[in-house]
Amino acid sequence: MSLKFGTSGLRGLSVDLEGPAAALYATAFAHTLLASGQAKPGDTVLIARDFRASSPAIAAIAAGALLRAGLTVRDCGTVPTPALALYALTTRSAALMVTGSHIPADRNGIKFYRPDGEIAKDDELAITQAADALQASLVAIDATPAEVPNIEPTVRDLFIARNMALLPERALSGLKVGVYQHSTVARDLFVDVLARYGAEVVPLGRSDTFIPVDTEAVSADTVSALRRWAGEHALDAIVSADGDGDRPLVSNEAGEPIRGDLLGLIAAEFLGATVAVTPVTSNSGLERRGTTEVLRTRVGSPFVIAGMQDAVTSGHACVVGFEANGGTLTGSDVTVNGTRFAALPTRDCFLPVLAVLYQAAERREPLSAIVAGYRLPVALSDRLERFPVETSQALMAALRSTPEALAAFLKPLGAPAAVSDIDGLRITLMDDSIVHLRPSGNAPEMRCYVESATEEKAQALLADGLARIRDWADQFGQAGTTGRASE
Repeated sequence: MSLKFGTSGLRGLSVDLEGPAAALYATAFAHTLLASGQAKPGDTVLIARDFRASSPAIAAIAAGALLRAGLTVRDCGTVPTPALALYALTTRSAALMVTGSHIPADRNGIKFYRPDGEIAKDDELAITQAADALQASLVAIDATPAEVPNIEPTVRDLFIARNMALLPERALSGLKVGVYQHSTVARDLFVDVLARYGAEVVPLGRSDTFIPVDTEAVSADTVSALRRWAGEHALDAIVSADGDGDRPLVSNEAGEPIRGDLLGLIAAEFLGATVAVTPVTSNSGLERRGTTEVLRTRVGSPFVIAGMQDAVTSGHACVVGFEANGGTLTGSDVTVNGTRFAALPTRDCFLPVLAVLYQAAERREPLSAIVAGYRLPVALSDRLERFPVETSQALMAALRSTPEALAAFLKPLGAPAAVSDIDGLRITLMDDSIVHLRPSGNAPEMRCYVESATEEKAQALLADGLARIRDWADQFGQAGTTGRASE
C-alpha cells in the first residue's frame, strides 16, 4: 500500500484505497479531530466524491469508519470540492472529498477539511502519524462500508446561490459558451449557472467513463477537441474543470486554452485584491502587471492558504490566492456586486470562469484580445506521466549536486543565469527564458514549466526540456546510477 500526501490531499492507487486504506485514513482523521478538540463525539462529517469508478466504494468505506469512530456522517454526493468546502465552512463541519483530481483513473485520493477549512501540512503529519499508530497496534482495520443520508441538493443549492450573486443579472447575455462536460462533477452546475446568467450554453463531450483532465498541462487531444468544437459551434469560449471541479479550464473563441495563472489574476483583479498569493510556478509576469502585490509560495494549496493567512494577519484588506492550474482561493471576506462573500480558502473553478467571461461580455471583446492585453510572457507546461519517483529524485539530486552538473544538463537549452530552489529547480536562462523542473507532489510524474518571449520559443523550449528529461531518465535506467547526469 503506497499512499502519501501530495500538493493537495492523500493520493494512491485505487486498488489500495478500495479497502482497509480508506478506513485507516478516515479513522486517523477522526482521531485527530477528536484528540485536538476540533470535533466531539456525534459531530457531523460530510463526504462527497468525484465520478471515478472507485470513488463510491471508497466513500462508503470512509463513511463506515467515521461512524465507528463515533461521528455522524452525511453524504453530499457528486459535487465540486469548493461546493463541499463551502457547505462545510457554513455548517462548521469537517469533510472528506474522495477524488484523484486530474490524475489517471487507476488512482484516487482523499482531501480532508477541518470544520474551519482545508487541512494544513501539520494536519497531514498528524493524520499520517495517527494512521501509522493504528497500523502498529496490529488491530484489524474494519473496512465495512456504510450508507448514510444524502444531502446533495442542499449542498448544490448553496453553491449555486453563492455563484449567482457574483455578477449582475443576465451578465453573460450575448455570449455563446461551450461546456466541456467530460466526467467533471462541475459539468451540470456550469450549464445551470451560465444559462441563468443569460449565456447560450452548448454542452460538449459528456462521458460516462472517467477522463483525467489536467488544466495545468492540457493534453494535445483535449486541445484538438476544443479547437474543433469552437469552430463547429462558433463559440465565444469553452469552459470545463478537472475531475473534482476545483481547477478551471477555459479556452478562447479559437479553442486555445488560457493559462490558469492568468485566470487567477483576472479573478483577483475582479475582486479588487490588494495581494495575490501564488506558487513559484505561476507566470513571472504577474508582478510586472502591477495591479496587486504578488507573494510567492511552494506548490500546493496548503502553502497558498498559509501565505494568505500571513497576508491577512499583516493587514491586507482583500487577499486572493491562485495556482498555475487556475484554482482560485479567497483568504478574506469581500464585497462584490453589493453582496458580502465569506472567504472560501480552497481552490474553486467557478470564480475565475465567471470573472473572465464577465470581462469578455462587459468589454464586448473576444477572449484572445483580453489575454493579449495582459502582455504576460508565453508560459507553457507539460509532464511525463508514470515517471518513477526514484528517477525524479535522482535527477533532482544530480542537478543540485554542482553548478557544472546543472549547466551540462541545460546546455542544449541555454546557459543558466539564475536559479531558484523554492520548489523544484526554476532556472532563468541568459536570454531571460525560464525552465522549471519539478517532480509532481501527487503522482509519479515529472513536470516541466517554461516561459519565453514568443509562443514558438516557448514550444521549442518545452519540447527540448521534456526531451532532456527523457534522455537523462533513459541513461539513468541503463546505468542504474546518477553518474551520467552531467554528460
